[in-house]
Amino acid sequence: MARDELAPLLAGIFRGEDHLVESAARDLRAIVERDAACDSPLQPLLFFKGFMAISTYRVSHHLWIRGRRELALYFQSLASEVFAVDIHPAARIGCGILLDHATSFVVGETAIIEDDVSILHEVTLGGTGKQSGDRHPIVRSGVLLGAGAKILGRVEIGEGAKVGAGSVVLADVSPHTTVAGVPAQVVGLIREEAPALEMDQRLGC
Repeated sequence: MARDELAPLLAGIFRGEDHLVESAARDLRAIVERDAACDSPLQPLLFFKGFMAISTYRVSHHLWIRGRRELALYFQSLASEVFAVDIHPAARIGCGILLDHATSFVVGETAIIEDDVSILHEVTLGGTGKQSGDRHPIVRSGVLLGAGAKILGRVEIGEGAKVGAGSVVLADVSPHTTVAGVPAQVVGLIREEAPALEMDQRLGC
């Protein structure tokens, strides 16, 4: 689609859906508060592809749940090509999301991500086979997912948990627990309520 076709479509969607604007504002605030490389909300708005990718997902999800599925998939394809981020428009993602760097972030169709989650690059929320139905992970609020983490199947990452970089998670993770390794194992408990807000990726207790 040409810019003169896309611009009025996107403007109409955001103008008519206040919750999309509010979600974008919360995502911007999350970046400013958690990303040490960000000096102002203007920077992610103009330059950070993590913010742009999650905003594109929000448009595609809006279209998906209203039955405009081909157009939703078109936006998914655009985001994958332009930002190297592939989020299925049927996935359910909350607000206050930080996609730090974002490259190679993949989210499957039935995945759920709650509010205030921080996710680094090369994270996959995927399935484990050809089964249909709910087959992708659930990530509860306050979770921190380290770079390169692979979370596969209908597993649940409990509230305030932390997944170490490069880990492969194939089973549920209890709330306020740190896991790491291949396959991921418990390596400690977490003192802070929401590791996503602290962005401390060390694996110690």
